[in-house]
Amino acid sequence: MRMRIRTTAVAAVAAALSVALAAPAVAAPGPGAGPGSATDTDHGATRRAMRSAVAAGVPGVTATARDRRGTWSATAGVGDLRTGQKRSPRDHYRVGSVTKTFVATVVLQLAAEGALSLDDTVDTWLPGLVTGNGHDGTRITLRQLLNHTSGVFDYTNDENYRRTYSTKEGFFEHRYDTRAPEDLVRVALAHEPYFEPGAPGEWKYSNTNYVLAALVIEKATGRPYGEEVHRRVIEPLHLTATSVPGTRVSLPRPSSRAYSKLGSPATEPTYDVTRFNPSRTFAAGEIISDSEDLNRFYRALLTGRLLPPEQLDEMTATVPMGAGQGDYGLGLMKTTLSCGVTVWGHSGKTSGSTTVAVTTEDGRHSLAFNFNGDWAGNTMAVLQAEFCGD
Repeated sequence: MRMRIRTTAVAAVAAALSVALAAPAVAAPGPGAGPGSATDTDHGATRRAMRSAVAAGVPGVTATARDRRGTWSATAGVGDLRTGQKRSPRDHYRVGSVTKTFVATVVLQLAAEGALSLDDTVDTWLPGLVTGNGHDGTRITLRQLLNHTSGVFDYTNDENYRRTYSTKEGFFEHRYDTRAPEDLVRVALAHEPYFEPGAPGEWKYSNTNYVLAALVIEKATGRPYGEEVHRRVIEPLHLTATSVPGTRVSLPRPSSRAYSKLGSPATEPTYDVTRFNPSRTFAAGEIISDSEDLNRFYRALLTGRLLPPEQLDEMTATVPMGAGQGDYGLGLMKTTLSCGVTVWGHSGKTSGSTTVAVTTEDGRHSLAFNFNGDWAGNTMAVLQAEFCGD
């Protein structure tokens, strides 16, 4: 398969691609892996899974794990198809829907402080916002937003929204547009809900839920939700690579380029989509981080450093997502792997970036990794490899 990237000369791209496809020979700990990094014989299954993702078309992979042996980092493939530069274990990247766990954590902290209740309705905090086409904010609770049982339509499934951001023509015309969160909600409300709020046995992932949850945070605190995430999570945990970018279009350094097919088949050209305005996702998926920070965040969360026991119990009370999909708590996914190991965390995908970050419930084994592409690669294979050895 030949990939083309619309940046510079085809010859340079072909050279970079040959490096990417040859990645099985060079998947080793990257520069700056740090103290405690494992030797070449450790995490062999994870390395192989990372190389397999590159062979399947992912430009590059960066991963960091922490277990009883210490911290281990590795990369595979490249971070820049034009130059052939490798990925770094310290790469900043867009984490997509991993953002949702940060948002849910802040809501639960506010609940612990008595500033709000998970049983409050959306209309209590955002009167008159959620109405029309069968949506009714007086019947939707904050808990239902956080565990995706509200039935509210997902604005990213709107056909016009998809054309705007997931096609070549739309992306390059609108990549720098700023979208207000209320506008994203209005896109959702133009459609009927998936089901009645809290309907027995019903569950549907909806990014709109977390746009609304962040607006509730802002109403309850009088501050932007990003400021609350920074004050309550990023700063206390010293997450130095983590930020809520708002409308900033660039990634902090170090970082790799991000690539997408923009809705075209995998055999079609590959486009550099590194720069775009993340306001189109708002609190559903805008945060930027790195693998070490994500591991620290999920370890702290699951071991009670961010929430009191009552709120952590609420967060880890799950509902089934559907056959074979695992369970969902409040901004937290629960996955039981084939070897019986259960991990908690979240996955995320946005233009040019696919991320997974998980930890065991005791916080003793964590893994976070990122593909700098959004169309290929088996994330479950990487999880299985790290926690089950296959």
